[in-house]
Amino acid sequence: MDRWNRRRFVQGVGVTGLALLAGCGRLPGQAPARVYRLGYLTTDSPDPPSSNLDAFRQGLRDLGYDEGQNLVVEYRHAEGQLERLPELAAELAQLQVDVIVTLAAPPTLAARQATETIPIVFTNVNDPVGLSLVASLARPGGNITGLSTLSGVTSGKRLELLKETVPGVSRVAAFWSAANPGQVLVFQEAQEAAQALGLQLQPLGARSPDDFDSLFDVAIGERADALVVLPAVRLRYPSQLVDFAAKHGLPAMYSERAKVEAGGLMAFEPNYGALNRRAAYYVDRILKGTKPADLPVEQPREFDFVINLRTAQALGLTIPPHVLLQATEVIQ
Repeated sequence: MDRWNRRRFVQGVGVTGLALLAGCGRLPGQAPARVYRLGYLTTDSPDPPSSNLDAFRQGLRDLGYDEGQNLVVEYRHAEGQLERLPELAAELAQLQVDVIVTLAAPPTLAARQATETIPIVFTNVNDPVGLSLVASLARPGGNITGLSTLSGVTSGKRLELLKETVPGVSRVAAFWSAANPGQVLVFQEAQEAAQALGLQLQPLGARSPDDFDSLFDVAIGERADALVVLPAVRLRYPSQLVDFAAKHGLPAMYSERAKVEAGGLMAFEPNYGALNRRAAYYVDRILKGTKPADLPVEQPREFDFVINLRTAQALGLTIPPHVLLQATEVIQ
């Protein structure tokens, strides 16, 4: 009953009916609305909320879920400390939430260890089959399903676009997160793609933000022609790699558009907003009775390719027309 109709009803039933409605918040004989409880587990910090979380919340609202009304969300943020994830996942399991939503591979692995019964919906996981999270994309099995980022395709496309943009590139320094099991697989796929493209990939795996000073020295010492930055790399500050690339005049391909907005050359990524909004659909299906095992893992349908022409000009690069035509956004 919407607010306007409720006012009309109250006026009709008089003072007694008004007191009754005020006391219970619903019509006589009407069952109380079910309030669902979700767990949300991420390596991010709570402040400010990430764009991934914003998109997921919007997806929930679009499906009729309203935090504080028919939905309670238990947020657990590891704030970049991966070692905290098992404890945080265990807290959510002990709360017996209806569904646990996880962002990326490390939180998903931690949630899987914490429960075999509570449904888990993951998003932003590169290779759920390779990580043994699901039996297959079509038939996940168990209590886990969600949305993959299709890392093999995106890793190869990043290097392909970089090669087409930078004439004569042969040695590419690849920065990746060696502490993230999911990113180990991403780097392996990037290596395979580099070999197919005739590129030599320098493995620069960081286990913590403190590793970058030495990794930068390696990249310069081995005379990298360009950089590629794989997903989930943890930095001391957001523009750290962008600043390094600009200082040394190195073209760089990133895995998130924010780096291009900060002055990076290019980024190719799945549309994470669409993925995280879609995660809300999975939650809705499960809350309505569908088992995770019966929900196939989805792969991204939308990709973003962003180019910063100001940065290209500063590097003395002319972006080939066929590369520009593939861009979903060009920063002038």
